[in-house]
Amino acid sequence: MAPTVLLAEDDRAIRHALERALTLEGYDVTAVADGVEALASAHRTPPDVLVLDVMMPGIDGLQVCRVLRAEGDRTPILMLTALVETQDRIAGLDAGADDYVVKPFDVEEVFARLRALLRRTSPDGGPLISDAPETASRPLPDPRFIDAAGIRMDPRARRAWRGSRELELTRTEFELLELLVRNAGIVLDHATIYDRIWGYDFGPGSKNLAVYVGYLRRKLDEPGAPQLIHTVRGVGYVLREE
Repeated sequence: MAPTVLLAEDDRAIRHALERALTLEGYDVTAVADGVEALASAHRTPPDVLVLDVMMPGIDGLQVCRVLRAEGDRTPILMLTALVETQDRIAGLDAGADDYVVKPFDVEEVFARLRALLRRTSPDGGPLISDAPETASRPLPDPRFIDAAGIRMDPRARRAWRGSRELELTRTEFELLELLVRNAGIVLDHATIYDRIWGYDFGPGSKNLAVYVGYLRRKLDEPGAPQLIHTVRGVGYVLREE
């Protein structure tokens, strides 16, 4: 089977050119335009290797890298960066990246670095598996579900639960909750949420998002239980248990 690559690059021309080059080289490529989409795709269908642009709006490549590493995901990550200072490269490696390529790059160098990263994976070409005893003994999660902060969701069946209680959600409420769950602990700004849910930023004067967050909070809240959706004033919203 062809190795799978998740490519996240906000520059459309670079994204399309690199996607085509990787496909012609024999990779199975999923290309996305920002960090939110990258995390959602990585959670939904883990790739064999990730190629992340450092500078992306909203959630950048470094944040994507930190989130995946914090989750215990050891999939190899190649960073694309226009930043050439040593401290910038160190920041990428400290975030958990395995290697980096500086823009403008030669596509053959990208191929070579990907081959080197994939040689570090398991023999069947899958992601790296931690050899920590406690990790090895854990059962694999059911890929149908996503879980965070006591919320469990089945995106295919469009069902969601808080604990044992099933939530009755509209389509927009479900999509908003799914976005928050997939990015639990990450503050999503208003523009990013509008773009992902409605495909359009209604501007700072719109109350549409606040209204739907209010709907969700009323359906999620339980007496004596912590609030899950938090407002970060002037920025956006985040899902977390406190």
